[in-house]
Amino acid sequence: MSASLATGTAHAETGFGGSRGGNGAGGSKGRTITSQVTFDTSKNGSGGSTGTLAPVGNYDPPACWYEPQWTPEEYEKEFERRWNVGHFSGAAEAYAADKSRYIEGDPYKNFNKDKSGEGMFWGTVYDWKRLEGDDYLACSQADFWVDNGDDPPVENAIDAETLAKLAYNEVQVPNTEVTLAPEGTSKVNLPTWAWLDKADFHEVSVTAALNVGGWNLSATTTARPKSLKLEPGTADATTFPASGECTINADDSIGAPYTRGKTDETPPCGITYLRSSGGNTYKLKATVTWEITWKASNGEAGTLPNGTFGNDQDVIVQEIQSINR
Repeated sequence: MSASLATGTAHAETGFGGSRGGNGAGGSKGRTITSQVTFDTSKNGSGGSTGTLAPVGNYDPPACWYEPQWTPEEYEKEFERRWNVGHFSGAAEAYAADKSRYIEGDPYKNFNKDKSGEGMFWGTVYDWKRLEGDDYLACSQADFWVDNGDDPPVENAIDAETLAKLAYNEVQVPNTEVTLAPEGTSKVNLPTWAWLDKADFHEVSVTAALNVGGWNLSATTTARPKSLKLEPGTADATTFPASGECTINADDSIGAPYTRGKTDETPPCGITYLRSSGGNTYKLKATVTWEITWKASNGEAGTLPNGTFGNDQDVIVQEIQSINR
């Protein structure tokens, strides 16, 4: 299958030179830098019944980072664009500072045009959906030059793990609708079997890549189903196993299908309701935990916090008077 590439949606608000956050030189509030990161979603969950993972525990994806943005020639145009604004308080001093930094040799002479093809200027990208409070201060460094092959001289420069986290944000997993038997209507004191078939429930992955100038790196984040948790929707129920957490089988399925003759058996994954739903329904919540790993094109690899995704299913439970336990 060919890759499905989508442009990154994170942006950077650009106060020029050493000033950022929209109140700096150039009066550039509201201007944005689009991330150069692209996403291959060809192996992602698809269809109308997918959802976004909710990370388990303390997970803090980047709200900002630095990445390569401009050649010397492109940066000259960017410089002119940013300064093509109306007057504002302190404009002359701020322009003089930026002119000194990028044109007059402190530290860059004429936008580093003598090094064209040998590197790029890096700028800040903000993910506005995750930016809170003073998070933007973590990436307040003025735009800077990096030679091809050199490590960026700042913290929060984009790297393999950052790409893996950006890919995590794009992962979509299948809807968690378990198969139940009996289907539709359960009976008081009779086990309800629950399972997820491996054919409909499989690992998904997203690859985030940054291929700009002499800087090329990608990371693939993979989500694999690990377990299914059942919450009956009432205290008058017993889950199997007792924890309600059904682990994945060797063939990547969860639970086991009900077949004729298993009425009196205990399901490996299921529920026994102890009271009728009384003409209403119980909300059975089925939540799958996904295990998250990543691997980058430079050989680095790691794990990220597990994620969960689930939904509610209506279950009708009827009383059968002839059953006494």
